[in-house]
Parts: sequence; C-alpha cells; structure tokens
Amino acid sequence: MKNLIQTAVILLISSFCSAFGQSEHERKAIEQEVKKLDVEHADAVMRGDQEAMNKYWTEDFIVNNPFNEIDQADRIKKGIVTYSSFIRESEAVRVFGNTVVVMGKETVVPKGNSPNAGKTINRRYTNIWMNREGEWRLVARHASVICDK
Repeated sequence: MKNLIQTAVILLISSFCSAFGQSEHERKAIEQEVKKLDVEHADAVMRGDQEAMNKYWTEDFIVNNPFNEIDQADRIKKGIVTYSSFIRESEAVRVFGNTVVVMGKETVVPKGNSPNAGKTINRRYTNIWMNREGEWRLVARHASVICDK
C-alpha cells in the first residue's frame, strides 16, 4: 500500500511538471535567471537608466504604482521619481510555464524633486515576468508602500 501511494505521488508530480513542460531543474534555472533580472531591473531604475529599463519592460508593460495609479511607469520614464537607493529583495518566486511571479520587499530612498525625497520608504512588490520570443520581460508590476503602524 505504501509503495502504491508513493508511486501515485510520483506520477502526480511528474504529470504536473510535464504539464508545464519543465523539469524541476529547468524551473530552478528559470527562477534564478528571473531573480537576477529582477535585481538588474531595480538597479536600472535606481540609476535612472532609461535604455536599460526598456530592455526589461514590454511595450504593453503596466504597473499599479505606489501613488495609487495604474500606468506604464510614467513617473519613472519622465524622471519625476528618481532614487538615491533602491534595494529589492525577492522572497517568493513561482514559475508557471512562460510566466514567472516574483514577490518581495523593496527599500527605496527618493532623491531630488521626487515625492518623499530623502525619506526611506518600505514597499511590498509583485513583478510578473513573461518569456516573449525567448527573452524574459517584465509585463506587469504592483508596488505598495508599507504604512507605519
């Protein structure tokens, strides 16, 4: 009976993995690749490097930003929001075929004429990456400020 249950579990896991067409090894490699891209994207935003940011975003990229707006990172693209520090820490990564969801926390310090310049702001974030034409690209994002209690 024990062997039958173990076999059933193994078959269930195998069928689940093959349903997404990825082995455990492939999923781990994708997780690592996208986590690396997620940090590189944060670095590009911190530096205000529009050319670098564009290589991560899709044309139809959409964000629910910490200013309670839905846009295409307009404040970042226009230089309205800039940072002297931007630390992103992924806490959960899930691979769903050609889509990867990354969740975690960010600590940012806006600078210059940005809202809240000089303040340390803690946020929660969710980034959604998709593999399009062989490249992992950021298609959607949600970031919200953690309010002080």
